[in-house]
Amino acid sequence: MEMPRILIATSNTGKLRDFAAAAKPRGIEISGMPDFCSLPAVIEDGLTFEANARKKAEAYSFHAPGEVVLADDSGLEIDVLGGAPGVHSARYAAPDLLNMEPREADANTDDEGNNARVLRELRNVPPAERTGRFVCVLAAARDGSTLATFRGTAEGIILDAPRGTNGFGYDPLFYFPPIRKTFAQLAAEEKSQYSHRGIAFLSFLKWYEDLKTREHFS
Repeated sequence: MEMPRILIATSNTGKLRDFAAAAKPRGIEISGMPDFCSLPAVIEDGLTFEANARKKAEAYSFHAPGEVVLADDSGLEIDVLGGAPGVHSARYAAPDLLNMEPREADANTDDEGNNARVLRELRNVPPAERTGRFVCVLAAARDGSTLATFRGTAEGIILDAPRGTNGFGYDPLFYFPPIRKTFAQLAAEEKSQYSHRGIAFLSFLKWYEDLKTREHFS
């Protein structure tokens, strides 16, 4: 049975690249939603990754009637910072760049600024205490209703300087002990084997294949 394309509700080219790399071994096409940048923005004011993912998936699915639309919310949790940046990962530098709290910002701040704030807050923190994780929650929705959610995590250590030029976001600072590299030192296909986004997306694909099979025989 041929797998139809999967619509991802994001304009983030790094995320689309990650999803495409995870889908490639299965011969699945990944596509951003048509004219995504012209659609009304969804305010990500949820207190959890799941809340934001569900909110985005439900809102954007209205613009693709009858299709399953996938949206994610993801970020970095650092233990010594009490789980920050967390849901504010994409806007963590707002106090530095916009003179406002991340929850008040209506636009993401750049990767360089976000990384700079993390490095400043972890200054003088010893390596053993620089533990954290990437978290990704995917929500699949159709016609405004969430069908299922999927969570993936990757445990690592936050370095005191960036390594690698691939990836995006906090990838250059996130050292993954099992392979002794940062996520920014990996090609997209390799990263998909270990990343929080790849783990969550694999769970989604298994669910999606079952869904299409059930619908085919219903």
